[in-house]
Amino acid sequence: MQPEETGTTTITVSGVDSYPVLIGRGIVADVAEQLGDTVKKVLIVHTSHLGARAVALRESLLDRYEVLIAEVPDAEPAKRVEVAAFCWQVMGQADFTRTDAVIGFGGGAVTDLAGFVAATWLRGVKLVQIPTSVLGMVDAAVGGKNGINTAEGKNLVGTFYAPAAVVCDLDILADLPRNEILAGFAEIVKAGFIQIPEILDIVEADVARVTDPTTPEFRRVLELSIAMKARVVGADFKEAGLREILNYGHTLGHAVEHAERYGWRHGAAVAVGMMFAAELARLSGRLSDEAVDRHRRILESLTLPTTYPVGRWSTLLATMQRDKKTRSGMLRFIVLDDIGKPTVLEGPDASLLFAAYQEIGS
Repeated sequence: MQPEETGTTTITVSGVDSYPVLIGRGIVADVAEQLGDTVKKVLIVHTSHLGARAVALRESLLDRYEVLIAEVPDAEPAKRVEVAAFCWQVMGQADFTRTDAVIGFGGGAVTDLAGFVAATWLRGVKLVQIPTSVLGMVDAAVGGKNGINTAEGKNLVGTFYAPAAVVCDLDILADLPRNEILAGFAEIVKAGFIQIPEILDIVEADVARVTDPTTPEFRRVLELSIAMKARVVGADFKEAGLREILNYGHTLGHAVEHAERYGWRHGAAVAVGMMFAAELARLSGRLSDEAVDRHRRILESLTLPTTYPVGRWSTLLATMQRDKKTRSGMLRFIVLDDIGKPTVLEGPDASLLFAAYQEIGS
């Protein structure tokens, strides 16, 4: 990481297909540098509320490329095969070739979709991600995992596909509703719980400042989170081992999203999932009461949920058993031995799971 307080920070995700994550202000204007000279056609995938920004981005690129726009639904409704097929249709009718490119311009759901579309069109075209939410910047757009949902669960269809670059323009966050910022902070504090305790210290010191996108504290925790994920992904691109720690809170979290028919924001569901994982670790003798209480205090300070209806357990369990993180029918959870010390809990007893859920039941 090369931090510059007022300039652009570049974090490199290493690996076979390494790429930069650029963090700064006003840097969307430089996206052509990431597309390069070999690209002829570009598809910008965006949501309706970013329509004006997408048009401005298109106009800034027209002197170098033929640029098309695909408007897709907001949030999880974008991650359907029918929406991907619409994007493929646009590309097919415009005769996109392997030397052309896709830009994902939106929140985490849009960058997931755009990544999937780019990875599957002609078995892979250039991809540049421009996340416009906190969640997209710290999680969805970084790491190369993409996917769409099915009736059976979240992200069950997808690929591992590295972008050419990720461009995080902090100025875009100025228009983001506060509840969206706070939902994105679930992924930031996740990084704190599993590896970077400094993040938790900064959040606890002044939650109002750290959640204000104009402050140095906000930029610090954002960059720490991205750098952590870059290190993990660089070491384990296809989730053969270390990358599993990034699933902290996600096993139950994805089940909550499915139960809510994707009406909840991802961060809210992951917050519940992290609280469940903390209680699971405590009941299995791994995590202290204080560490569990710290989870609850931090998540509640961000106005994120820490409970879920007690009567929904059987539905959640059935969904978790179909989760992509399950191995040979055995549930796997990332839990903590302590703050910053994640480990895998494989095949926990059904009674232990039920008891942990009772602790977060409302």
